[in-house]
Amino acid sequence: MAIQTLAAKPCARAHHIGSLLRPKKLIEKRIAYHSGQCTADELKVLEDEVLPAVVKLQKDVGVDVITDGEVHRDVYMQGIFESLDGMVMVPYRPFGEFRPYLPWIPIFKAMGVEGWTSGYCTGKLRRSKPAYTHDFVTLKQQVAPEDVPNLKVTMCPPTWMHLSHGSEFTYDHSVYQNDEEYFTDLVQAFREEIQDLYALGCRRIQFDDPGLCFFCSDAMISAMEAQGVDHEQLLDQHIDVYNRITADRPADLIIGVHTCRGNMKGIHFAEGGYERVAKKLLCNLDMDVFYLEYDTDRAGGLEPLRYLPPGKHVVLGLVTTKSGALESIEAIKERVRRAAEIVAEGEPKRAYADALDQLSISPQCGFASVFEGNPITEEEQKQKLALVVEAAKEIWG
Repeated sequence: MAIQTLAAKPCARAHHIGSLLRPKKLIEKRIAYHSGQCTADELKVLEDEVLPAVVKLQKDVGVDVITDGEVHRDVYMQGIFESLDGMVMVPYRPFGEFRPYLPWIPIFKAMGVEGWTSGYCTGKLRRSKPAYTHDFVTLKQQVAPEDVPNLKVTMCPPTWMHLSHGSEFTYDHSVYQNDEEYFTDLVQAFREEIQDLYALGCRRIQFDDPGLCFFCSDAMISAMEAQGVDHEQLLDQHIDVYNRITADRPADLIIGVHTCRGNMKGIHFAEGGYERVAKKLLCNLDMDVFYLEYDTDRAGGLEPLRYLPPGKHVVLGLVTTKSGALESIEAIKERVRRAAEIVAEGEPKRAYADALDQLSISPQCGFASVFEGNPITEEEQKQKLALVVEAAKEIWG
């Protein structure tokens, strides 16, 4: 089916990335679950119970795109890998089985952590059960039919295990001889998941991918080069994986990717501007929407937006979720104005109004990428979301 360009679709202006602070009782229940004091079914009952309030918050504030706040997850990336046949989740994998150039590895080691939960492929990957459909169905039950197209499902990046472990420790080489075999089955599983979500009425999907921002990091690039890793080839490979997943999507399905710089309880992992990856990211990656973090100087300048082609959309993450300090609405408006100028002067040049139409705003990341949440209060979270909505109204009307 032909892909309709985003320029021909109504563009939401006030977004948020996905996760929201969990209520205290849900945090306590999840801790109880992990300590064996309640069952998964009991946990799920409470997750579904708190969902109406999560949706009400978003409606009351007025954000254009609504999520379930990721209340059904421990961590943002949870979901599809755990559900695949052939993938085993290992509670503790030593960092010797992770790629040492990943920006978060030295941070965790400095904290005294020497391993982390991750997956390992021990058999042929196959999707025999859904991963995110329960999240979507329970969310859909909370809104009117006309609001369903504004619901968004966030999803783990398909490249995460491969970026974390490399070919050596991602899959058993008696199962898959090479990356192409591994990714062929993984791409099929992701396509099936998206097809099922679409059949249920889902029209917005967002991949949350820290790895794309890791390629902006001088420290990671230098470490990869020292180890003889071809980082350009690796980035191209991962873009190709995404493009195989999103190929031939329905015209009314909006798929985006959030480039996360790290958001674990307010900690960031990656630094470096988008210049290194912007052209490949914005021009070669077959996405409708790019959620770009721009809340601090760590993200560099807005100049890489000159590569944004017509028909694609950027959501500028100008409001931080890492602290409660409230940004200036005038500063947000000025940055959007400057971003639109840069897009307008890109290739091909376009009218300022058309460039502005390709932009939206949001907080830079979720408020609770892990279930314990960022160091921010529920009231501060509400103020941040309200700021995004008010700024969007003043900019776009």
